[in-house]
Amino acid sequence: MRFIFVTILLDAMGLGLLIPVLPDVLRRFGTDSTFVSQQFGAFVGVYALMQFVASPVLGSLSDRYGRRPILLVSLLAAGVDYLFMAFAPTLPLLYLGRVIAGLTGASMTVASSYIADISDDKNRSANFGMIGAAWGVGFIAGPLVGGLVSRMGPTAPFIVAAILNMANFVFGVFVLPESLGKDNRRNVKLSRLNPLASVIKVLKPSPFVALIWVYFILCLAGQVHPVNWTLYTQLKFGWTAWQVGLSLSFVGVTIAAANGGLTRVIIPRLGEARSLTFGLVIYVIGFLAFSFTSQGWMMYAIMLVFATSGVAMPALQSIVSRHVPSNEQGELQGSLMSLGSLAAVIAPAIYTGLFVRFTRVGDGLYFPGAAYAGAAAICLVALALNLLSTRQRAVKSQ
Repeated sequence: MRFIFVTILLDAMGLGLLIPVLPDVLRRFGTDSTFVSQQFGAFVGVYALMQFVASPVLGSLSDRYGRRPILLVSLLAAGVDYLFMAFAPTLPLLYLGRVIAGLTGASMTVASSYIADISDDKNRSANFGMIGAAWGVGFIAGPLVGGLVSRMGPTAPFIVAAILNMANFVFGVFVLPESLGKDNRRNVKLSRLNPLASVIKVLKPSPFVALIWVYFILCLAGQVHPVNWTLYTQLKFGWTAWQVGLSLSFVGVTIAAANGGLTRVIIPRLGEARSLTFGLVIYVIGFLAFSFTSQGWMMYAIMLVFATSGVAMPALQSIVSRHVPSNEQGELQGSLMSLGSLAAVIAPAIYTGLFVRFTRVGDGLYFPGAAYAGAAAICLVALALNLLSTRQRAVKSQ
């Protein structure tokens, strides 16, 4: 768990390092505000598209060869790629680096499979909650470090991300044991490496397919932060890269506290199904609050309440993973990551489009928070679907 925690933390740090400074990096190639907004969304989308392609591949390969070698190769490749992006002289080469980063960044799939391997019914929710906690800690350190080192130049955050991934690779070589025994491994068919086939399979009718759709919709809504946070806060409140980084670090504090602490309190008391419903309700309320806030300090106040929504995803992952045997966890987690990546591919078009459409001065309604209002509407769909699914399961159990 220590190594997996650090691996996920460094994934989050790598993302957090870049988000505050990415607009400045893109302004090297064009200064028009629409250009920067659109390229920001595209940059996030390309990464997600590559993760969509790579997630089922890495997940299935880890079912065949074990979690350890796949994790280590991914970490090493990610470190090399961040160095490549640091020195990319043109926009196409910067995108090429992001493509490679997306392919190697799918290590989250294998990390989730590792957690499923070493968990039982007593600690599964808490262990999956550690994924969110690790992301939270990564978002504490990542944006702060990114905001600080950006003063040394736009390439500095990439170099720092490369160093961190290389360090974790070395750490893993010496301390990481294998979690999937050879007796539990299986042969992998080429068809299982097809991301579309993987997604289609997991969306086939089953006792928990409604929850798979909830997972996808929740991922789609959650992407509003990485796509829109920097653009929104810089425009509405005039925040600098340092202020954006500081705010994202605060987001990380709240996420780490919620996933590392609240999941161990709320889920045992409410149960996984009620915790999921509770989290979805907070998602709807929180996103609406973000969209209408009028002062920068209010964003911090909303974050404190919004953090409690973090119980939703661990509860959801625990419910779903319980339906799958150990030698198929890699495929399941790969399919879930593919769905999450597919949501991240779609999200920039939705949220950047809403942001650009509703921030054009003199072009109809001016509403910078439109993207967050859209995310609230998406979460409302997930909440309705979850309540319907819960009611159907209750009827069948009677």
